Amino acid sequence: MDAGSRIEQTLDLALAAAHRQHCPPLLAQAMRHAVFPGGARIRPRLTLAVAAACGDSQPATANAAAAAIEFLHCASLVHDDLPCFDDAAIRRGKASVHKAFGEPLAILAGDALIVLAFETLAEAGALQPQRLAALIRVVGAAVGSRGGIVAGQAWESESEVDCSLYHQAKTGALFAGATMAGAAAAGVAHQAWRSLGEKLGEAFQIADDIRDVAATPDELGKPCGQDAAHLRPNLALERGLGPAIAQLDSLVLEAIDAIPACPGRVELGTLIGLTARSFLPAGLARRAA
Repeated sequence: MDAGSRIEQTLDLALAAAHRQHCPPLLAQAMRHAVFPGGARIRPRLTLAVAAACGDSQPATANAAAAAIEFLHCASLVHDDLPCFDDAAIRRGKASVHKAFGEPLAILAGDALIVLAFETLAEAGALQPQRLAALIRVVGAAVGSRGGIVAGQAWESESEVDCSLYHQAKTGALFAGATMAGAAAAGVAHQAWRSLGEKLGEAFQIADDIRDVAATPDELGKPCGQDAAHLRPNLALERGLGPAIAQLDSLVLEAIDAIPACPGRVELGTLIGLTARSFLPAGLARRAA
């Protein structure tokens, strides 16, 4: 089964199990609306790619880690779109969760997806319990208040923003969690994989800055111009599109160089290079150049 199919199947099965008993129907619908149809699934694909490069000795554990990362990403999007943050009406080309189901259910759906991420890890942990502790630590750190995506969102409420910490937490943390979770799921030391994730996260953040400035809502499936509207740091606004794209390209090369020694190092480097091309829509890359 290819990576995309593994991810979609694991997400679907985990949601179905979560909704089997006593889950209010509208909450179940809101959670599924947040997850399907998905975007590029870059983060969970990265988890599976790292696991594969490390041997993927327990695919079910890698599947669960990838699904957990994606559930957490989807939860962050639900909360990010709320009226108290971006107040975004569309996400992935359809109504955002709070527009489709109301603000209370959107908050609860995001919360439930966070819990489901850890439930999914725990379920898979029965197969490889010795790997579960590392996975919980890695994934928990990627989303928590100590430099995780919660901290990233919270920086937007501060009167003074440390841009480096803000971007590292808001975007880099979950990418680092994705790479380290892939290694941990494969049963290998995960700390060495942090740098790869952080560099890819930084590259993706710059790409997001570029998209926010130069793309159209039709290209992205969500509103554009949000950073300027909310007075958030944006490299493309500060330095221009050309320098931002050059920095993006440089970071991708640094990320490939940062791949630790592993059986699938060459293949993973090739995959990362190909994946990075999807960070910007083709039309946008031409316009920005």
